[in-house]
Amino acid sequence: MFAFISELCTNRRVTGAGASRTAGGGRVGGGADSGGDVDGADGHQEAVAVAAQVSLAVAAKASAENFPVALRVLPRRWRANLTALYGFARLVDDIGDEPLPGLPDDATEETVTATRLQLLDELDEEVRRIYRPGAPEPDLAALRELKRAVRETGIPAQPLHDLIQANRQDQLVTRYDTYAELADYCRLSANPVGQVVLYIMGAATEERIAASDSICTALQVIEHCQDVAEDLGNGRIYLPRQDMDAHGVTEADLARPTASASVRNLIKFEAGRAGRLIDGAAPLVGTLRGAARLAIAGYLAGGRATLKAMEAGGYDVLRAVPRPGKADTLVAMTSCFIKGR
Repeated sequence: MFAFISELCTNRRVTGAGASRTAGGGRVGGGADSGGDVDGADGHQEAVAVAAQVSLAVAAKASAENFPVALRVLPRRWRANLTALYGFARLVDDIGDEPLPGLPDDATEETVTATRLQLLDELDEEVRRIYRPGAPEPDLAALRELKRAVRETGIPAQPLHDLIQANRQDQLVTRYDTYAELADYCRLSANPVGQVVLYIMGAATEERIAASDSICTALQVIEHCQDVAEDLGNGRIYLPRQDMDAHGVTEADLARPTASASVRNLIKFEAGRAGRLIDGAAPLVGTLRGAARLAIAGYLAGGRATLKAMEAGGYDVLRAVPRPGKADTLVAMTSCFIKGR
């Protein structure tokens, strides 16, 4: 889902330029035998310091993003708040995925996992502080920007906690047996992004959130289809095992340099389901006006253009990651904006 947010954030400066303390090169939670424990005030300081270093990396990544010119028409306040959301979401994701500063090179997988989980717990508490009356300002600059966005737009806490929970789940779950299980994961990892975007745009209603959830789930499924090879390299498979079995696809099939007919059929099946989700929820665009309508049409168009790229590539996502052309995305966005679906 970060691809969507990065497209909306035309202000490339993502907050995260530091915290009130620096890491100082220390290890998280003491020694390598500690299992990554972060305890007490000192542990909190170390956790914040590590998160600050990760946050700096987030800012560096954001500077390399490509943003479509058309979405620069969004109001400046929206762009600032979307940037705050991007900074937070990217920070959560990088704590869950990227190398952590301070851990020794020979740290065990168990230590790394335990450290990530505890850093995510620390971040969860930082989010709670945003909503706690009289609480001190968050330590991380990225969280201070998020707090400003929350105050301006009324973003509820639950979507933010859900994003953190999704990354906790990533540490422990690497396979999903059924589509229902995958959809439950998307409820944590993708749907909250769309919900927060609607709050930022002042357009959050029960009906719009329900439609946004369907679209976000579809976009997440599309991303998983695109990134099969990369996910497998990271030890994860997001294609439901039940669907793989039904199409006669094994893990070994996904590790090949090109997709077999059975893999292509599986990807076509998953893409078709995602496309139907998008089409069913697309009337959300017609309920919006102005810049909000343009922005949501853009994020719908990105999914549709990616589906078109998959089809054009014969659903062989192993040979190359299907990427939509800018022209296809622009055409899809224009059509969606005009038709309102």
